Amino acid sequence: MILVAGGVADKVTELVCARLDACGYPYRLFDLGRYPAGYGLSMRWAGGVPEGFFKGPDWRLDIDDISGAYVRFLGTEGRMLPPDLPELQAKELQLEADSALLYALDDLPCPVVNRLGGGMSNNSKPYQLLLIARAGLRVPPTLVTTDPDAARAFIDAHEEAVFKSTSGIRSIVRRLRADDLPRLPLVRHGPTQFQAFIPGDNVRVHVVGDQLFATRIRSDAVDYRYASREGTGVAMEAVELPPAIASACLCISRDLGLLHAGVDLKETPSGEWYCFEVNPCPGFIYYERNTGQPISLALAELLHAGTALPLGAPSRSIPEHAASASR
Repeated sequence: MILVAGGVADKVTELVCARLDACGYPYRLFDLGRYPAGYGLSMRWAGGVPEGFFKGPDWRLDIDDISGAYVRFLGTEGRMLPPDLPELQAKELQLEADSALLYALDDLPCPVVNRLGGGMSNNSKPYQLLLIARAGLRVPPTLVTTDPDAARAFIDAHEEAVFKSTSGIRSIVRRLRADDLPRLPLVRHGPTQFQAFIPGDNVRVHVVGDQLFATRIRSDAVDYRYASREGTGVAMEAVELPPAIASACLCISRDLGLLHAGVDLKETPSGEWYCFEVNPCPGFIYYERNTGQPISLALAELLHAGTALPLGAPSRSIPEHAASASR
């Protein structure tokens, strides 16, 4: 039996459940929107091995019967608080229950897409860039600073620059323009991340177990996710990666402990490849709808098979020439 921990209003969780239904793979939806108001769990650790069960309104699922788990955490908005409690106490109970759930999911003795630890590096984009570079992939020149003079020197050293969030919270990548320069003194109030602008095509790679689904994105927008705001369009197509880049994507995902990941790459006009980020909970529905790539089917098969791939593969397994591989 497959455990799906997510919200019924989340479109990605909905697609995963629909795909499991279409495949005929039995699953239980642990609705995080109603946890712990209507859903719960009971676990104990004996000799480091978890025992117990998850339960819903009319079902119970023992840990030993779970073949795989898909997790898509919700924020605090739109969740049902435990009833019959003062609001503050209900929120404290919800926070405590969330902590228990995180521990439980991380210790399940089955493939989990994904365990919390695997995605922690994404909470600090600069730190994750260090891990990506250490793995052998090329990363853009980057500066994180609260010094306006250092920021100006970095900008002057590169033909074009962009700025973006340093955290895992989604932000819009923006090109730095002349009318932004007077605001540089504001970086004193918080770390700001600047990067050299890399020209070329974006390539999003979805890793699912040992499968790769690469999508080339052509757009004149700096951040193609918001192309409509800039009055430009987006064209997507499924592509094959060079073998060295494909190997690198698999290895960095396993290094980070991720069975499912969204790897953001860019290929320059001269054939150089850069990596910007590894997303531990990618909203792949956008890419599947635009290319027809069977990402959700691959996820369903992985969860049903119940066989975890080895994670934490040594970074040296990535070919040294991965960063400069050509198409």
